[in-house]
Amino acid sequence: MSLAETAHSQTPPAWLALDRLGVLVAIIAAGGLALPFALFRANRIVPGDALGLFAALPMPLALVLLTALVGGFAAALLRWPAAIKLGMGLVVLAVLFVLVGLSASHLTPEGDSFARVSPGAGFWVLAFAFAVLVTDALTRLALRPWQRIVMLLAVTFAMALLLWSGLWTDLSMLKEYANRAQSFWSEARTHLGLAFGSVALATLVGVPLGLVCYKVKSLRASVLSVLNIIQTIPSIALFGLLIAPLAWVGAHVPGAKTIGISGIGATPALLALFAYSLLPIVANTVVGLLGVSPAAIDAARGMGMTRWQRLRAVELPLAFPVILTGIRIVLVQNIGLTTIAALVGGGGFGVFVFQGIGQTAMDLVLLGAVPTVALAFAAAVVLDALVDMTARETRT
Repeated sequence: MSLAETAHSQTPPAWLALDRLGVLVAIIAAGGLALPFALFRANRIVPGDALGLFAALPMPLALVLLTALVGGFAAALLRWPAAIKLGMGLVVLAVLFVLVGLSASHLTPEGDSFARVSPGAGFWVLAFAFAVLVTDALTRLALRPWQRIVMLLAVTFAMALLLWSGLWTDLSMLKEYANRAQSFWSEARTHLGLAFGSVALATLVGVPLGLVCYKVKSLRASVLSVLNIIQTIPSIALFGLLIAPLAWVGAHVPGAKTIGISGIGATPALLALFAYSLLPIVANTVVGLLGVSPAAIDAARGMGMTRWQRLRAVELPLAFPVILTGIRIVLVQNIGLTTIAALVGGGGFGVFVFQGIGQTAMDLVLLGAVPTVALAFAAAVVLDALVDMTARETRT
């Protein structure tokens, strides 16, 4: 046997080679396995006891989780096909989310309405690690836009089924929800109204302003500089700066108070979110229009199109994917920033976040934070898919 054949025979198969990102995922997951899986408290505000995997779950269920984790570690560490990594990551996440609910049922004494069981640091770290594995697998698979939306719908359906099944009923966050269900949905409508309303207003103003900046070069630098300055103001400071002038307008301008303008409430929150939204939309409109191929504009001019016809039929459609990217950035940003609106009486999920901080009730904080993160993630996936769809259409 030649030296080349000997070396080849000693080379391990490709599927046994280590995956670099997978090694990092496995290290994070191993750290999560060493952390408490659940936290038991006698009531909602006492510190409570951190419980490891075998203390938080009955032995058979703990072994089920360990078995799933072994498969997940193997899928992460080795260079297996992306589809297998995706499947194993989803299986581990499903087992984690089901068992954390069963852990709460196992630990809560029967008939005890004061006891609280929360997911521990170990659960969150494991969930994060395998969410990274799933995200990496999806990136490698390069799914089409409609496939990503279908995947999002499937995950949403699975989470809705989990909530409907009652497996999470004994988790402390769900107990907080049960005590505030009506308030939760009221604040959810407020949160969505502020986030989407501010983006809609910013789009109606920002796209035409971007068109003006594109056509009038002398205005471009000054407008973008002003919007940049607004963007650098801390969110809490901007909310606070709007209180005094809006209070004056509400008190002295006839009819202003009737339509809801006041120093506190939804008005300063909406204006602040609107102000933060302008820079990405205006800047992306300008960049998108400047990026249109001169050849396409010359071809349209050669066909006898007027300046308005070229803008409407050629330049704006070609720039639309870049403009939509700006709207995507703004929507995800505003879903998170709307949480701060609670500080000025604007409502939204931030109400639960700040109430929880004031009461040292972290599950109440999660009741506001988790839906906010889920909404931002869903908005990012949907708008990313729409950006890809429009970009493909402009290339064809």
